[in-house]
Amino acid sequence: MADIIDYSILGDDMQVVEVELDPMEGVRAEAGTLMFMEDGIDMQTGTGGGLFKGFKRMLTGDGFFITTFLNTSHVKRKIGFSAPYPGKIIPIDLGKAGGEFLCQKDSFLCAARGVDIDIAFTKKIGAGLFGGEGFILQRIRGEGMAFVQAGGAIISRQLKAGETLHTDTGCLVGFMPSVDYDIRFIGGFKNALFGGEGMFLVKLTGPGQVYLQSLPFSRLSDRIIAASRSGREESKGAAGFGGSIIGNILSGDRNF
Repeated sequence: MADIIDYSILGDDMQVVEVELDPMEGVRAEAGTLMFMEDGIDMQTGTGGGLFKGFKRMLTGDGFFITTFLNTSHVKRKIGFSAPYPGKIIPIDLGKAGGEFLCQKDSFLCAARGVDIDIAFTKKIGAGLFGGEGFILQRIRGEGMAFVQAGGAIISRQLKAGETLHTDTGCLVGFMPSVDYDIRFIGGFKNALFGGEGMFLVKLTGPGQVYLQSLPFSRLSDRIIAASRSGREESKGAAGFGGSIIGNILSGDRNF
């Protein structure tokens, strides 16, 4: 059984989840998400279920270890976790979600102690190898509260039975276990190479709730890397131009 925790989500575009822990209550979180904790809370770092789970986490790009924060004092204590990039934090009541929630491998933020965090692979491994974020999903199981992070604005869609939604692999945050999912090739040579949307889309079929994000971290990081490269090239060009002028001056060439 998972601990029953109280929480508040603070902020707007750079949100923090503040969890209030009763004595001997705990919360599990990804490494690097801690913002603050009050005195009396102990950190207990482990693999989250044995060496095999630790290695599986490494394969997904997550850390080998996961940390549990336990209130060992005799009074209530608070702890806060923040997302690493601008966006929203989505609270998931696993008891109301059927005891399970599937989300992007880098979306999990924290959960009540007793909630199990594992990985799940898509049904078509061949497609998933090229499907970007859609290949590896995290499976969160239990009866307590879990919190996932998403970039930009959040869209929540309640799919009816048989209703289908196609989304970019990076824009998918997570969905309820009742939703059937698959990865589909876009099709068409020009679509795949010049469409600018990647080669694969996730097909989601209801019933169930789906969460989408407008700014996947992968897109944000790609833009930052592209801007950084462009800035370096411009700096090199400016340095080369300036260097040639200085060289002409020193050589006495006035026809520059």
